[in-house]
Amino acid sequence: MALRRGQGYAAVNYPTGMNLGGDPSQALIHATTTGAFVVTLSSVDLGQGLRTVVAQCAAEVLGIPYGSVIIDTADTDTGPHCMGTFASRGTHRVGNAVIMAAREAREVMLQVAADMMEVDASDLETDGTGHVAVRGAPSKRIHISDIAGAAHFTQGRSISGRGMFLKERSFPDPETGAMDPDSCQAHACTVAEVEVDDETGVVEVVSLHNTYEIGRALNPALVNQQVEGGAWMGVSHALFESTEPYYPHSREHGPIDYSQYLMPGPADTPAQTSVVLERPADNGPFGAKGIGEMTANAPIPAIANAIFDAVGVRLTTMPFTPERVLRGLDELAERSGP
Repeated sequence: MALRRGQGYAAVNYPTGMNLGGDPSQALIHATTTGAFVVTLSSVDLGQGLRTVVAQCAAEVLGIPYGSVIIDTADTDTGPHCMGTFASRGTHRVGNAVIMAAREAREVMLQVAADMMEVDASDLETDGTGHVAVRGAPSKRIHISDIAGAAHFTQGRSISGRGMFLKERSFPDPETGAMDPDSCQAHACTVAEVEVDDETGVVEVVSLHNTYEIGRALNPALVNQQVEGGAWMGVSHALFESTEPYYPHSREHGPIDYSQYLMPGPADTPAQTSVVLERPADNGPFGAKGIGEMTANAPIPAIANAIFDAVGVRLTTMPFTPERVLRGLDELAERSGP
């Protein structure tokens, strides 16, 4: 009996957004009297960093510091419309809507500044520090806090903007069935290395090597965390998590809390390397595609292929438990004969 090592890989492509009558998301932006900008959304940050990314988008377009952007995630009663945080659509749909709203607000901001400085708005530019300056004469500038104050208390204007991004619904061609169901597609490949104990059937994922093509990485740190966190979920699905055979009545027979529900712990977490390839999407916010659910997908078949490479057992039902590995080894032994 021995510990056997194997390698396996899997590649996936994953769509951004859905074909749901436009699949729209809306954003509203307004400046406060102090020069901060509030972005109001109904889009929920599930922990993937959506609030951070859309704040980056707003700051980039407005030409102000990131810290001057406040994200207000309201609710469906008080906030602008959003289809929901699903289909890896958050950055793409909401980011585009925020960019549209920020562009409209920026036009008002520059016009208010132009009236204050008695210049043409087309001659003004932002410098990213919160100042609006005359192009070619950076010393002639005014801070956004002064612009906001003038808009509110002198000019009686609202520095605000609205944005809604949607994709026209695509219907299948009656002759061919062809359609355009999403906005763009991201791609990924994972190589898994496993160690299988052919006596106990225990599988250990030793390492995962992930490569993702996701358009443009608006926040590389968040992208890397998403990839590695999703890969951890993939390992959990592959080796530990299951509601069978009790689903949907798992609470009657199965685990009822996290002290009983099996998931990988620190000792079960494999070493990971992640590479991000940037191929900007034409319709994405600054070229970004979606990266969300897909990060848990590729590791699962990669682990299955690595188990097959290690011991010759082809597993098609998750989780890949020791019992299933041993049953597979027994079947191989029976086929080979005495």
